[in-house]
Amino acid sequence: MMTEHYPRTTPAASANSTPAASRLVELDKEARMGARGVESDATAIPLIDLSDFDARREEIADELWNAATEVGFFQLDGHGIALEEIRAAFSAMEAFFSLPEAVKARYPLQRALNVGWESKAQVRPSTRTPDQKESYQITRPHMEGLWPSEEELAGFRAVMLDFERKSWQVGMRVLSCFADRLGFPREFFTEAHDPARPSYQSTLRLLHYFALDAEQAKNASVWRAGAHTDFDCLTLLFQREGQGGLQVCPGRDLDEPVWTNVEPREGVITCNIGDMLMRWSDDRLKSNFHRVKSPATGGPVDERYSLAFFCQANRDAVIEGPAGKYPPMTAQDYLQGRVNANFAALADGAG
Repeated sequence: MMTEHYPRTTPAASANSTPAASRLVELDKEARMGARGVESDATAIPLIDLSDFDARREEIADELWNAATEVGFFQLDGHGIALEEIRAAFSAMEAFFSLPEAVKARYPLQRALNVGWESKAQVRPSTRTPDQKESYQITRPHMEGLWPSEEELAGFRAVMLDFERKSWQVGMRVLSCFADRLGFPREFFTEAHDPARPSYQSTLRLLHYFALDAEQAKNASVWRAGAHTDFDCLTLLFQREGQGGLQVCPGRDLDEPVWTNVEPREGVITCNIGDMLMRWSDDRLKSNFHRVKSPATGGPVDERYSLAFFCQANRDAVIEGPAGKYPPMTAQDYLQGRVNANFAALADGAG
């Protein structure tokens, strides 16, 4: 029956496998991804136009499916978020990161809830060194006491919540196409990412990569973000032109990775499939590695800003593919296992 295909939620006896009890295979792959590899522009990242979406749904769904199964990365244009709104979000983010560190520290990362501010706290299994960045996580149901006051940063909360909502809408449109192709009801992933539920855990992440002096920039052990896959179903990344460094690895050769540069284009969203959706699709959709490398300028490297929206299924959603390749697992257990591996240096609760 059709109702059997809607996302299950806990309690469910078959969903008791937790990351603590069974090591996630994704962690083993990420730990092996330390090789610097080679750089190549041989693989093109598909650019997909979402305009006139309802009338062109089948055409768009075909393009998304081909990109997600063959490359794991794609870019979106015609997505409906105005350039002025993207610029406003970047300006608000820059204002937040310009606050004194003592002010930002009032809103510390709550690791268990994936909210709040951290600086150089993320250590990738692939590099085992801290990423050279700071970030601020916004996860709607858990932001009490973690918003800067209006006196500290007027309008910040309103701008970011509006941008989060519009990013969610784009993400759900894309995921509805994948639901069609996987044989789920069209609204399957929309229900699994329902922002009205207290278990909602999709996250808007503000990212500030620090400027590097010439010595840091040429140091092979210094990474803005080491090689990794994302934990979620789908990531939407907004970049500024002239602030490059993102590289993607369309293949999954862990020993000899080939990296492709993704040049920032204002207004274009760069997307990648996350591990959560790869599991949910029984590995048909590809979650591939990416990293942020310092541009090879031969000298100092300027700071970099980006905004990432992570479509992460609600905590009580059960990840279970159509063919049952992996044991059922709640999205909460899955996400917590990945977050713990990346912020192992932090104590539980606050950073």
